[in-house]
Amino acid sequence: MTEPVIRVTSLGKSYETAAGLFPALKGVDLEIRPGEFIAIMGPSGSGKSTFMNLLGCLDTPSSGDYFLDGTNVAHLDKNALARLRNRTLGFVFQGFNLLPRMSLQDNVALPLVYAGFSKEARRAAAREVLEKVGLGQYADSLPSRISGGQQQRVAIARALVNKPRLILADEPTGNLDSHTSEEIMALFGELNREGIT
Repeated sequence: MTEPVIRVTSLGKSYETAAGLFPALKGVDLEIRPGEFIAIMGPSGSGKSTFMNLLGCLDTPSSGDYFLDGTNVAHLDKNALARLRNRTLGFVFQGFNLLPRMSLQDNVALPLVYAGFSKEARRAAAREVLEKVGLGQYADSLPSRISGGQQQRVAIARALVNKPRLILADEPTGNLDSHTSEEIMALFGELNREGIT
């Protein structure tokens, strides 16, 4: 059996508040194996976003262990965490998070800047994934020139550009109508069939 790409044991996260320590997450155990397609569901305030931030190495747990691709992230400094995150993870957020003054191609290429790719390599890789999500013809457009569903496709392309082992998506259809939401989920399904967790 393959090793999990994500393994958390007794994971917890607490925040200091005026009323004292608030436990946002308590004792979570989970394994996600390569190629799985997992949805984490729950009511508002149940800790989903906190859990996603921990899985994405955007925050650190208060207790428990988190192994990402076999590495215990609790023992990594910020630079090592950033390298692991950039090599392993792609992120898709509800709010798209596209930079309004940059072309779609440059928005998609952004993760490769941090990975040290040349400008030519960044542009070629960005163009390739924009084609993959059906938006190659808009590569030089600004985000304001395309629809919300198309902006989310650009965000997915940005998540794919560094060829991650897994994609973390935090309510990726939350700002979209039902038809566009179905299209975006179909795209995630296609990516999963290609082997992305």
